[in-house]
Amino acid sequence: MSATAEITGHSANQLPFRGRRAPHMVLVLLLVAAMGCTGPHTRDEERTVPSRTIEEVLATHADSLMALPGVIGTALGRCDGDLCIRVFVTDSSETVRSRIPDQLDGYPVRVEVTGPFRPRRDSA
Repeated sequence: MSATAEITGHSANQLPFRGRRAPHMVLVLLLVAAMGCTGPHTRDEERTVPSRTIEEVLATHADSLMALPGVIGTALGRCDGDLCIRVFVTDSSETVRSRIPDQLDGYPVRVEVTGPFRPRRDSA
């Protein structure tokens, strides 16, 4: 009986991975490990990483957003705890919403129906 067989309590013929199977098992384990590293991406990995600050992105796109019919304002805000660009619109029609992108340069855009903005009257 070999030293390994004595330690494990197996005879030499019963030892796992003996002979030619050992290299094959190593290859299988390496392939499984490699597939785990290149598996499906998580939701966070699918998000684009912004290369500019949200302030720069809003400054770049504010004029084009404001030029869209029905858009009456833009702002920075928080959406689900993350920074986002908010676009205020007069109504919830699909025509207005379809022209506003879901993201600008990697930052989420949220549409908020506010109706028209009116100046407050002085109470003096």
